[in-house]
Amino acid sequence: MSTPGGAAGAAGAPGSPSLGELTPDQALHHLRLLFTRRPDGLLQGDHSALVPGPGGEPDESRHYTPGVDDVRRMDWNATARTTVPHVRTTLADRELTTWIVLDASASMDFGTGRMEKRDLAVGAAAAVAFLTERAGNRLGALLVRPDGLQRLPARGGRRHLMRVLRTALERPRVPAGPQAHTLAEGVSALRRTERRRGLVAVVSDFLEPGWEAPLRALARRQQVLAVEVVDPRELVLPAVGLLTVVDPESGRRREVPTHSRRVRERYAAAAAGQREEIGRALRTAGAARLRLRTDRDWVRDIARYAAAQRAAARRPGTGGAA
Repeated sequence: MSTPGGAAGAAGAPGSPSLGELTPDQALHHLRLLFTRRPDGLLQGDHSALVPGPGGEPDESRHYTPGVDDVRRMDWNATARTTVPHVRTTLADRELTTWIVLDASASMDFGTGRMEKRDLAVGAAAAVAFLTERAGNRLGALLVRPDGLQRLPARGGRRHLMRVLRTALERPRVPAGPQAHTLAEGVSALRRTERRRGLVAVVSDFLEPGWEAPLRALARRQQVLAVEVVDPRELVLPAVGLLTVVDPESGRRREVPTHSRRVRERYAAAAAGQREEIGRALRTAGAARLRLRTDRDWVRDIARYAAAQRAAARRPGTGGAA
């Protein structure tokens, strides 16, 4: 979808500075305070509900050892295939591996709300990183940039976490035009190389086509959280006369007469249809969906999502619903 040009606003939460207005050191300090102090108790204890760890999830198969292994963990498929008894190992909660796939395409360098989408994406990545941080856990990242895929291997520790966030904050801006590498390539690359089960948070506006099938394939193996980043001008057009809109993925420009009510209504209807299709594709892929907007208090929205996930997990017969 083409997006109207506009400057970024000023805040990620009421009274907070925009990450884009801060130096990388200031932005990192701000993010660390947000998710370690957890203001107003909003996020206290919610990390397991936001991104439930795969404790008890099957990992790999190995040979069964009589008297040592629990027969209830028999992997009957592997046993039948090899004719040798196998058991399925599991990942402990403390051994969660989290991957962040961050869309760094041109469409993410846009924003008319309190912040640009690129800054909101880093905020979302920080939320996932800090709320899954505990002893033994590892964090990795894959930045999908037009000039290539930038991979940061999964490692533990606060220093590595801050390095991941700094790399995301300092990524260069992308000029409008055809993108040589896509989100679909990044998701496919992670699926091919990361065999161990864990959590994958894909942070994107999901505007470019082609990511649906790779994400569906990834979700067969990994727990996937899709963080959808949205700007209000992508949903409705203001009545400001003749407006130049630019497709950041192709560079094409178009003049839109926003004084026309019919044009604004058609745009809003098309945008709503596009977002419904994105939501449908994410559900079909089996990914949980967290939607964040540049004009809202994104920290509070994350906390509310976490509370809803936790409540759903407590209901009989349900897991953490999307």
